[in-house]
Amino acid sequence: MTAEQTDEIVRTDVVSAPGASPERIGELPWIEDAGKVAPKDARALSALFFEQLQVLEEGTHEYQYARNTLIEMNISLVRFAARRFRNRGSGEMEDITQVGTIGLIKAIDRFELSREVEFATFAVPYIVGEIKRFFRDTTWAVHVPRRLQELRVDLAKARDELATHLDRDPTAKELADHLDLTEDEVIEGIIASNGYTAGSLDLPTDAGDTPGAASRTFADILGEPDSAMETVENLHALAPLLEELDDRERRIIEMRFGQEMTQAQIGAELDVSQMHISRLLTRTLGKLRAGMLA
Repeated sequence: MTAEQTDEIVRTDVVSAPGASPERIGELPWIEDAGKVAPKDARALSALFFEQLQVLEEGTHEYQYARNTLIEMNISLVRFAARRFRNRGSGEMEDITQVGTIGLIKAIDRFELSREVEFATFAVPYIVGEIKRFFRDTTWAVHVPRRLQELRVDLAKARDELATHLDRDPTAKELADHLDLTEDEVIEGIIASNGYTAGSLDLPTDAGDTPGAASRTFADILGEPDSAMETVENLHALAPLLEELDDRERRIIEMRFGQEMTQAQIGAELDVSQMHISRLLTRTLGKLRAGMLA
């Protein structure tokens, strides 16, 4: 039997496959619903469509039909790969499937029949890689450098291996020796791992402690900035500036703000006019303000 006769038999089987129609677009059979083609038939159809995809001109109607049909026929590969990640993170399966489809499209655009491998064998690593990239780039609650994201995976594997061997959790030094890293690098990776997930401020802090009692959330006990701390810092910064004032300036400041005397009372105490006290206060406060800002 010649190669042409063998090819004609394959084409005949393809056209008779479920979902295929006797109608054709160029050299390709028209498939009404490519997503319903059985996997076995999809393999034979895919070979025919890839064969034509390599000779069709990109951008033509025939080329788009061949490419889109290949995507629809092989979408089952995406669903197969996506099931491995259904319990990972908080991503919905629909999102994972969409990301996996991007990997399928990349595989279709890069596949060549001359590789002499099944398309499924070639495509699955692309699909899985795209899904893993999605989780790596989007599921961290706090963004950390790519280096630390990858280190988190290495640390998890090393921790499992060492825990099995040592029958206990390994120390940072043991992890460092196992991964040929410094202890500081391991500690940095462990700290960065905390950014993978984040707890909600609305989670109760005392769930189950007292039945029927109103539970408190983390937001209820979250600390707030203490305005008095700023006053303490200002007083510490002001102390050396007060030491630089002369005796009269320092005495006026003490009477005005320490004893809370009025300008008229200070003037009577120092036997000067209220206007003169006002000018002295303005000049002294300006000097202190300039020192604080500096």
